[in-house]
Amino acid sequence: KYSLQISAIKIKNKTRGFMSAKRIYEIGEIPEIGDVPEEMYAWVIREDRLGVPEKAMQIEKMPVQKPGQDEVLVMVMAVGINYNNVWASQGIPISVIGKDTGYHIGGSDASGIVWAVGDNVKRWKVGDEVIIHCNRDDGDDEECNGGEPMYSKSQRIWGYETNDGSFAQFTTVQSRQLLKKPGHLSWEESGCYTLTLATAYRMLFGHPPHALKPGMNVLIWGASGGIGSMAVQICKAVGANAIGIISDDEKIPFVKNLGAVGVLNRKNYDCFGQLPDVSKQEEYRDFIKKCRALGKDIWEITGKKDVDIVFEHPGESTFPVSTYLVKTGGMVVICAGTSGYNLTMDARYIWMRQKRIQGSHFANLYQANQANDMMIHKLINPLMSECFNWSEIPSAHTKMMENKHLPGNMAALVQAKKTGMKTLNDLK
Repeated sequence: KYSLQISAIKIKNKTRGFMSAKRIYEIGEIPEIGDVPEEMYAWVIREDRLGVPEKAMQIEKMPVQKPGQDEVLVMVMAVGINYNNVWASQGIPISVIGKDTGYHIGGSDASGIVWAVGDNVKRWKVGDEVIIHCNRDDGDDEECNGGEPMYSKSQRIWGYETNDGSFAQFTTVQSRQLLKKPGHLSWEESGCYTLTLATAYRMLFGHPPHALKPGMNVLIWGASGGIGSMAVQICKAVGANAIGIISDDEKIPFVKNLGAVGVLNRKNYDCFGQLPDVSKQEEYRDFIKKCRALGKDIWEITGKKDVDIVFEHPGESTFPVSTYLVKTGGMVVICAGTSGYNLTMDARYIWMRQKRIQGSHFANLYQANQANDMMIHKLINPLMSECFNWSEIPSAHTKMMENKHLPGNMAALVQAKKTGMKTLNDLK
């Protein structure tokens, strides 16, 4: 009877993923499924070495955090490289290192395998192949229960506003952060797109009545980058017209192949930077004249129609012209400020032409899942431009910081041993 009880406990632990294991596995070494080691390797940032990513991010042995009742432990197969961790490495605009923990493990995109589950988790089981989206909340307020979870005071971006992200062999996340991995994609393709795709999806669909519809014209800044390239593809998928803005003529074919109806090089225009002093009429008129030059070329693409939506993320350098160009009653939706945070605009155009300025931040679970369904049904391509090895994760961030990366999304391998691997069976 005692032996039977022990066997039953072992079976339950195996199913939930709490089997004992050796203390640590090497990168790419795959434990028996469900075996949870005590430690793992992770790229860790600490306060005393903030700076360029190669300096700030160092490999350390860290404890594997066992999942709570509503959490899952994921063995990380591959990760995405995004700008969050360029900021985190430098402590800009603020340090994201935990005051209580003294460390930060970055990474807000990942693909992997469910390795252990908490007692309350019902939708996922050990062995499921998943991707992770980066929205976290405590689920315990009105916004999380019938409202908008992204408005919850508990909302955080995993891997940036939390101490533990995906740049490790294992990561513990809330079960509602999991999405189904597209079966046709490799680990690295699956691990690189969720942050950019879900962010773009919410920007275009998440702020009714200014929701994307067939036939709409959408001006997309940085159309060859990670988030911009997703926006172009979403527009094409629903029959809207994407007008892409890029900074290098060599990127024009890439954006056109994504489905943009037109592509313009911003270097051909001179309407950027903060809004000139409106009281200096000659200087202001010159600025508006330069804005109209860009607007005229947009009209050549749209048939003399102003754009319905401006997809904003450069911020400071482009915001004045964005608010000028969007149509009466249209929307400028912004999710970042890569060129600066001091946004300026002529308020007269906002109130007299009833334009909407809308901030947007990642996506809730429903939106992330809808976006992922577009990927599963092959309406969107992950556009993985480069895949790096585990040891190259810091240098990949420096490449992004210096704007030397290729168009699309970058990925890096963690436990996946080589590119092109798609399933758990590939590891055996």
